[in-house]
Amino acid sequence: MLADRLLSALNEQINAELGSAYQYLAMSAYFDAINLEGSARWMRRQSREEVEHALKIYNFIHDRDGRVSLAAIAQPLGEFSSPLAVWEATLRQEESVTARIHALYRIALEENDYPVQVMLQWFITEQVEEEKQARTILEQVRTVGSSSSAIFFIDRHLGKQAEEKG
Repeated sequence: MLADRLLSALNEQINAELGSAYQYLAMSAYFDAINLEGSARWMRRQSREEVEHALKIYNFIHDRDGRVSLAAIAQPLGEFSSPLAVWEATLRQEESVTARIHALYRIALEENDYPVQVMLQWFITEQVEEEKQARTILEQVRTVGSSSSAIFFIDRHLGKQAEEKG
């Protein structure tokens, strides 16, 4: 059985994951609006991944005989000044998720809940990859500049990457 404090934190994490999915979908809409279709596909793939993460925690709570409690999801930011601003927001988003996962892990340690610690190890590893990817794309966009024609090469690459990962 999950401790109340841990159950509450896990439910909050489901909300955060779904909020991230919603934010990535809004970023996808922004990229669609400015005709960067590869970046839009990449963001939609990220959105789907965040939903999968939420469901992973949802199923874990259920498997531990806990009660999932869903809360409202905040409206995402939908307007950005440039593609660069989107990628800066993407990295901040991933860093925020990482901090939340680390805080959740600390609670699992304090509660001596080893199954939650094991489950969260997957998320910790995933966040290292997510931050690295966001940081790499951000640095590439910074290097070429948002208004440069090279942004279209990055966009095409991101679209292919989104298709490969499905």
